[in-house]
Parts: sequence; structure tokens; C-alpha cells
Amino acid sequence: MQAAYQFARRLALTGMAVSGLLAVLKIIVGTQAHSTSVLADGFESAADVVSSGLVWLGLTVASRPADENHPYGHGRFEILTGFAMGCILSATGVAICWRSWSKVGVAEQPPEAWALWAIVISIAAKAALSWTKLHFGKNLGSASLLADGQNDFVDILSGSVALAALGLTLYNPGRFVEADHLGGIAVGLIVSFLGTQVIRETAMQLMDTMPDDDKLRAVRDVALQVPGARAVEKCYARKTGLQYHVDLHLQVDSHLSVRDSHLISGKVKTAIKHKLPWVQNVLVHVEPWEDD
Repeated sequence: MQAAYQFARRLALTGMAVSGLLAVLKIIVGTQAHSTSVLADGFESAADVVSSGLVWLGLTVASRPADENHPYGHGRFEILTGFAMGCILSATGVAICWRSWSKVGVAEQPPEAWALWAIVISIAAKAALSWTKLHFGKNLGSASLLADGQNDFVDILSGSVALAALGLTLYNPGRFVEADHLGGIAVGLIVSFLGTQVIRETAMQLMDTMPDDDKLRAVRDVALQVPGARAVEKCYARKTGLQYHVDLHLQVDSHLSVRDSHLISGKVKTAIKHKLPWVQNVLVHVEPWEDD
């Protein structure tokens, strides 16, 4: 698991570097080429640097082993940084909307055509980042890395909107004079929408929302494959970083001794952790099973 945290941290650092270069590129190009939509997309990329930094911080703290004060480990910090990232994205989207709206109706120099290249480069780079983060975020079960990958995916959408808006303005400046500014507003709305989605998903995990039914069914199936396990009365799971902690109420024959029941519960715990790598630990509560 430490290797997974290390890989995810390297991926977050890569995202910071790429987003930083894109932010500098688009802000300079947007300013020099007088394009509101390109400038708005540049500010959004600048926010990505902060969000990827939060992901790196969350993964770094989450990788620390359990201690006396944190017996379940530090994994929740990774989810918490995902929640903070959602808040930052929402605030950034509102700021972009406000700045772009203030440009509507203001007479300015029309944008330059060469500004299109900055958006094209950004879309290509973000497509590669988004696929990589979403792919490995799903495999690792990282809430913050998935949120960062979704953020990069929305960058593709916002970049496409900026590209279309700038293209309309360049195609017919007289008719679509405000398209570039309205494109900036659209970028801000997309970013805010993503932020609220990230806030909702990470908040559900912080509230110990149960995993999907397939995961719980897998835990039950593995437990019942152990000789001596007769039934699973209750099965709960909560996410604490990249993995889950499982609470299991296992039923065994009522005539068994405490020692034998304990041995069965230990085998169940070992089997679940071995066959389900997304489970970090299992707490097994043994109950009597009566054969009616």
C-alpha cells in the first residue's frame, strides 16, 4: 500500500507541474492576445496547481501508519483534502464567472487568432492527465486522485468551450463580439459545477456512507467460504483513505468453544484481507448460530 501512495503522490506532483506550465502559458497568451476565455481557462489551471498540491499533501499524510491516537490510520486526511479541493474549485468558478461577466459590454481590443494554440495545447495535455489520474485513481481507490482526474476532465470541457467562444469571436467579431466573454462565464460555471460534485462525493465518504452492494456481497461471499462460518448477520464498511475498514457479525455453531470460534473468526479476517485488497482491516464479532 505504501507503493500505491508513493505512485499516487508522484502523479499528483506531475499534475502540479503540467498545470503550472499551462497556467503560465494561458495567462500570458490570454493577456497578450486580449482573450477573456483563454485568460479564464488560465486562472482555472492555476487553481489546478493548488488542488494537485492538496492531493499530494493528503496522500502524504494518509500514507502514515496507524498510531496510538489514530488506530484506524491517517487515510481520512486524503478524503478531507478532496473535500477541500471541491471547495476551492467552487470558489474559483464563481471568481471566474464574476471576472468574465464584468467584461461583458466593455469595449476592448478584439482577441488575436494565435491565442487558439494555447487552448489546443492545454486540451491535449489535460486529456492525458485526466485519463491517467482517473485510471489509477479508480484502481487505487483514491478519492482525492479521482477528484483531481475529474477536475482535469472538466478542464477539457472548459477548454473546448473557450476554444469555441474564441473561435466564434474570431470568425465574426461584429456578430459574436461578446462570445469570448460569455465563454469565460461558461468556463466558470463548469468549474463551479465540478466543485459541488466533488464536495458531495467526498462528504458522503466522510459521513461513512456504505460502499456499493457488490463490495459488501464480496465480503460476505469470502467470509462464508471459510469452514465453520455458518452465516453473516451484519456487514458494515467505511472508507478511511484508499481502503475500507469492515465490521462483520459472523455466526458460528453455538456449541463451539470460545477458542474454536476465535480461530474461525481469525481465518475469516485473513481470507477477506487476502482476497479483497481494497480491505485494510476487518473487525469480526462472533455470534451463535442455532440450527433450527
